[in-house]
Amino acid sequence: MDQTREDEAVRAYLKLLQTKGAVSAALLRRSQFLEKLIINLAGKEVDGNEYREAVEPLMETVPTDDWHNCLTAAREFYPFWKGDIKAIAALNINPGFDITPLQWKPLPTSLKLLMESLVTEKFDASENWPLKAYAQALRQEGSEQSLVDTRVKLAKIILVRLKDAPDKNHKSYRTAVDLTLPLFNIKNNRRLFLVVVREFYHFWIGNPDASSMVLKDGSGNILL
Repeated sequence: MDQTREDEAVRAYLKLLQTKGAVSAALLRRSQFLEKLIINLAGKEVDGNEYREAVEPLMETVPTDDWHNCLTAAREFYPFWKGDIKAIAALNINPGFDITPLQWKPLPTSLKLLMESLVTEKFDASENWPLKAYAQALRQEGSEQSLVDTRVKLAKIILVRLKDAPDKNHKSYRTAVDLTLPLFNIKNNRRLFLVVVREFYHFWIGNPDASSMVLKDGSGNILL
């Protein structure tokens, strides 16, 4: 099995991380994950769907605590696998390579406990505002109340996971989400959660165009 192209892509990716100051332990962890990923990628067409189909079954073998680091590696490695120089350059600028991941992680829990906590959880004004705006945007798009209720409940799970984050920013949001994904054992529910993750993010950061981004993408792609 010829994996020359994949091997070269891994070397290029790790070399860039090293030049940016990634520590040896982080490079080793990513290398170990990518060694498994390129086995799944061997012989596949250079295509986003093919890549996702290689990543998703591999993630099922990853311990819950490692999901964020492994998904970060998978997202960053994709343009190297494609040989897309422009995409690598764009990623280098925004959001940049995740060389120094957060030390913070949301507390260990289960989906059952998270759902039960929503009954008594209190949200402050900064949390309620995006929730209400999200619900209103869904209703304005003609969504039935059952759909609105389901998606708002999933958005609340994101907020619960972010409660003790030291900083509320893109990195903490991504970390909280990535470490919540493995709690969803039913894949269709996980995909719906990912759809909500992407829609709600725009309300959470106060994007004035957030309402225009609901109900536009139902793919639930784990790599976006």
